[in-house]
Amino acid sequence: MTTVDTNKYKTMKNGLLIDMDGVIYSGEEMIIGADKFISGLISKEIPFTFMTNNSQRTPLDVVRKLKRLGIDISIEHVFTSAMATGKFVADQSKTGTAFVLGEGGLLSSLHDNGITLVDSEPEFVILGEGRNFTLEMVQKAVDMILAGAKFITTNRDPSPQKPGWNNLGIAATTAMIEEAAGTKAFVVGKPSPVMMRSARKFIGLETAGTTVVGDTMETDIQGGVQMGYKTILVLSGITNKVDLGKYAFKPDMIVGSVDEIELPLKWWQ
Repeated sequence: MTTVDTNKYKTMKNGLLIDMDGVIYSGEEMIIGADKFISGLISKEIPFTFMTNNSQRTPLDVVRKLKRLGIDISIEHVFTSAMATGKFVADQSKTGTAFVLGEGGLLSSLHDNGITLVDSEPEFVILGEGRNFTLEMVQKAVDMILAGAKFITTNRDPSPQKPGWNNLGIAATTAMIEEAAGTKAFVVGKPSPVMMRSARKFIGLETAGTTVVGDTMETDIQGGVQMGYKTILVLSGITNKVDLGKYAFKPDMIVGSVDEIELPLKWWQ
């Protein structure tokens, strides 16, 4: 798995875990000011990583997409749910075997962590985003879980529920397998503590020095609050300010977009 040289951050006590979709870009369009915000972090040597639930993309895929949008980073600035899943499974079983419904980034991460991919009698059934697996493969996964395999899903992000969507949300596929197998999946991605803790350690931060930047109350902000991190909600994504009253938790800061975030943050003083 990709690691970060944390020595260059040894004098830094504070850093950021940053969501991407709705925070840095919307679809294929960069959100205004996102490039300046990220270049500012790099020039000030503030530790940060893009923390994404998408398990299809490898870190290099993410780097290339951001570069097309005008944001130049390296793979040390990317942490995905696939990376968190690979490490989690390896921690659970050093010689683990897995049947995988997923693609690209997830397969690479499992391989990098020494997990053997098999087509029969796996220790784990692991579900990630993908468009290339069939209902026959899903049924096979259900049979494996019924036979004793442990069920893990990289995240539980919902479907877009809008015309023109190009990928079924993993929450829907997870629910289908759960119902058929009669068991609940262990979820690795945001807001799970597994993902939130792994991303923080990835860039060598302590809890008190970690700030999450995201546009989704149910994943980014909730995950940060549960871990004791500071949180910044941006309104450039899916959350509307008028909806905040229905939540039992709140972010430490609300801004229109990352362009409005002034560094150092007030709680970094």
